[in-house]
Amino acid sequence: MKRLLCLVIAMLVSPVTYGQQGTLIVLNKSDHTASLIDVVTRKNVSTLPTGTAPHEVAVSADGKLAVVANYGTGQSPGNTLTLLNIAEKRKVKDINLGEYRRPHGIVWLAKQTIAVTTEANKALLLVNIDTGMILHAILTDQNTSHMVELALQSERAFVTNIGSGTTTVIDLKEKKWLTNIETGAGTEGIACSPDGKEIWVTNRAANTVSVIEVASLKVVATLESRSFPIRVKFTPNGKFALVSNAQSGEVGVFDVKERKEVRRLKMEFTPVVDADQRLFGNQFGKSPVPVGILIEPSGTFAFIANTQADIVTMVDLREWKIVDRLVAGKEPDGLGYSKLRVAE
Repeated sequence: MKRLLCLVIAMLVSPVTYGQQGTLIVLNKSDHTASLIDVVTRKNVSTLPTGTAPHEVAVSADGKLAVVANYGTGQSPGNTLTLLNIAEKRKVKDINLGEYRRPHGIVWLAKQTIAVTTEANKALLLVNIDTGMILHAILTDQNTSHMVELALQSERAFVTNIGSGTTTVIDLKEKKWLTNIETGAGTEGIACSPDGKEIWVTNRAANTVSVIEVASLKVVATLESRSFPIRVKFTPNGKFALVSNAQSGEVGVFDVKERKEVRRLKMEFTPVVDADQRLFGNQFGKSPVPVGILIEPSGTFAFIANTQADIVTMVDLREWKIVDRLVAGKEPDGLGYSKLRVAE
């Protein structure tokens, strides 16, 4: 009886009960590394080298591999991708993109193919990660082509263009540009709703979120989102969308059906002492500058990269409360998730 009671107590307090098992991948821009964090123990189990200033990451469907876009620094634009083997906790290789520079937004298309934006070239590349070959380069002809998202079941990619305030639509089947949609000043973050019907984009300079209908390629709603909205992610059930607001240090929570903000989560942290030497400098004062958002597959937790505070905030989406602070490296930004649990 005593052993049974101890077992029950252990099950109740075990971190496994808190949500999906797996590995959180955190890109550390200033360290030029990727941290692998065990979601169960919330500990950093491995740190892998990347190229210079990694910004975004895409993970294969089986969780074994991840591809990192190495953006580079101000005077030294990057032109490489780094392939990581998550299962084996090792760097596999770098992929040189040649003339294509400032790789940033990245998504996995097929078993061997990824799509990645290159800001300096105003293009979306399709790259074979096995051979390192650039299969196609599709021009957006827009300034600062930053993030990319796939529209489920439509064979289209949507690229946000910060400098042009637009979202470019690309036909992946025909490998060609379709149109540019006027969204708002500073269009940056992007996510597709779980049902595949809507694309939401954040317009950081306009302090708005644009809702694009995938079927018509029209903006059907514009939502207020104050304080420099920079990323957006949907909960798996499609009920809510989370928006990180860099200036205020908050994450806005939107009711998707009602299309309105229903709460704000304060990150409650302050910048590190050398924050003024980083990408955003002292642009946002005392804000920890939440940027990257990842919601793990069970929908129980969200992870928010506070890039100026060197902290990844863990939020319980059932209670809408901060439950932990995860430590990776310096200037965490892009986040990825592998369903594989990589233990120490």
